[in-house]
Amino acid sequence: MGSLKSNWGFSLIFILSLFFIGCSQTESEPNFKTEQGYALGTTYTIKYEIENDSVSLKPQIEAVFDTVNKSMSTYLPTSDISAINRGDTTVVVDKYFVEVFMKAKEVWRKTGGFFDPTIGALANAWGFGPEMAIDHMEAHEVDSLLQLTGFNKVFMSEGHTVVKKNKDIYLDFNALAKGYTIDLIGRMFDENGVDNYLIELGGEILTRGNSKKTNKIKNWVVAIDSPVQDNEQRVLIAKVQLKDKAMATSGNYRKFRVDKETGEHYVHIINPLTGYPQKSNVLSVSVVAKTCMVADAYATALMVMPLDKAKELLKETPEIEAYMISADRDGDLVEYKTKGFQELLIE
Repeated sequence: MGSLKSNWGFSLIFILSLFFIGCSQTESEPNFKTEQGYALGTTYTIKYEIENDSVSLKPQIEAVFDTVNKSMSTYLPTSDISAINRGDTTVVVDKYFVEVFMKAKEVWRKTGGFFDPTIGALANAWGFGPEMAIDHMEAHEVDSLLQLTGFNKVFMSEGHTVVKKNKDIYLDFNALAKGYTIDLIGRMFDENGVDNYLIELGGEILTRGNSKKTNKIKNWVVAIDSPVQDNEQRVLIAKVQLKDKAMATSGNYRKFRVDKETGEHYVHIINPLTGYPQKSNVLSVSVVAKTCMVADAYATALMVMPLDKAKELLKETPEIEAYMISADRDGDLVEYKTKGFQELLIE
């Protein structure tokens, strides 16, 4: 499993650091096992309840990472998506690729194109992908790459091959595949009778609680970092109770590229409608949903969208709850929370 250490690299969505705080209990803590490691270009911590200390599901966890990498890692030259991006039209993708593709298409439609997995060529050109960046991007180069952008130019055939209107369109599912990987691990736990667990991969979270067997865990509590950090001490901005829910957070304040000549900062999230890295006063977005793939995708989309459009989308999308932090003209933090997210917060 050594290849997992570099496959996804920095093309993954860069999010706020969330960490496991604890779990609310009614009795003494049941028997939990913790698995930790490195996968998909980031770290993971997985905590799950088991009856026997000698049992470990780590091999099954690593098998999930391997499956996703072989299907959708743009950092693995032998993956299906890499072959498709090279122009191979004969690749028959697996059921995991199909599921991610269809969810991506759904979110693309609902967000009016602000979420778009065809931005791979633009991400590479701006220095946020596995391919070589273009120095000093000019407007005509951005316009040219925009011709390779648009999820309306890519289709899934009945035989599960990917059809692209232009062979040079570069697919990149990194903005939701990490969340999907977490969901797959959760499904594996469910199939193995694990009722209580917290899966954390690169700061994204999926929880199951209130075990039918023990009924000892009421919920899991995680914390969200403030987008403005003290260099000497970690600053938390919120604590959230999660039970049978997922959460993903996207932020643009830590990962950026600096032009060596101009000193201009470019954030890591590309606006697929303009072709340029998004400049925004929105510092972070946390999204809670039933699945981590959905939370992951919408956290990315909401970071790119203008704030008023983001709020409108949230009103029209009851399956997600969100917590957005932006900066006003004076640099002060301004919060926006949906009612459902507010109900998950604890003091």
